[in-house]
Amino acid sequence: MTELLEVCNLVKHFPVRRGFFRSRKEYVHAVDGISFSMEAEQTMGLVGESGCGKSTAGRTILRLIRPTAGEVRFKGENLLGMHGGREMQMRRQMQMIFQDPFGSLNPRLTVERIVEEPLTTHRVGRRGERRERVAETLRTVGLLPEHMKRFPHEFSGGQRQRIMIARALILQPELIICDEPVSALDVSVQAQIINLMVRLQHRFRFSYIIISHDLSVIRHVSHKVAVMYLGQIVEMAPAAALYRSPLHPYTLALLSAVPVPDPHRKRQRIILSGDVPSPIKPPPGCRFHPRCPRRMEVCVQTVPVMRRIDPHHIVACHLHTDGPEWHLTASGTTTRTACQAGVTAG
Repeated sequence: MTELLEVCNLVKHFPVRRGFFRSRKEYVHAVDGISFSMEAEQTMGLVGESGCGKSTAGRTILRLIRPTAGEVRFKGENLLGMHGGREMQMRRQMQMIFQDPFGSLNPRLTVERIVEEPLTTHRVGRRGERRERVAETLRTVGLLPEHMKRFPHEFSGGQRQRIMIARALILQPELIICDEPVSALDVSVQAQIINLMVRLQHRFRFSYIIISHDLSVIRHVSHKVAVMYLGQIVEMAPAAALYRSPLHPYTLALLSAVPVPDPHRKRQRIILSGDVPSPIKPPPGCRFHPRCPRRMEVCVQTVPVMRRIDPHHIVACHLHTDGPEWHLTASGTTTRTACQAGVTAG
């Protein structure tokens, strides 16, 4: 497998003005220096509580939101330095599925025009060819060609999400970022959509980044999982290893909240005290320390570094200091010094 995507020290801060006459400028630290890489034809899960920055990270990777600093490399090329025609070419290979299927579809357009729009934007095929391609893509996601003349309000939530999947799929991208793709759907429909996404990946051999707070969904579909807290990745590992032996106290708390589908089994729930700190003024040291049940003095004073505990398991926690420091460089190798400051995106 080759590295498809490399995210190196990605930062996104949103400016806010506060105080008398809004004269004091502060920043929301939505994404604060995350790094990861993923291979082609793989699925990466990005999990965490609401407000941890995972959706902002997904939009920033695609440049739907302009990053403050960092590097995003797709197939070895820096996305943040692309402009014009080259940027358009690269956008064909990266698509997104949003959380709310109804809010993401233009209510004034028919399904045919909605799904065809990416082909029109990128000037792919003639009118008749595009129509045939739309019909075939709708069949692929479980809809019928006669649905093309209908409008979004005439469909159920699950059908609208299938339309969203068809729109993302029609350009045959190599990477699809899914922002909570099933959270707005009924539980019975969620399984159908997740199974459809898995089948499509096996058939068309593309990669997913799936953003979710539902760890049971992530476990079912992901090869690799990254856990975010307050704008930073605190643990990253293959899905099987993360669920079998989580290392960070925050990951342990998240997993303890996952329901067990067995009435005879009980899982000890870890209840975190307090609320998530403000992303405008993150706490010093480890950002999780105000809520951590295993907090130490060093956690309050020193920011933990990412350490490789085993060949594929990486964690940022003062409870685990045996492994070497881990940093992702722009070329995908790991060193102690590369990618420290990031690259300003302008």
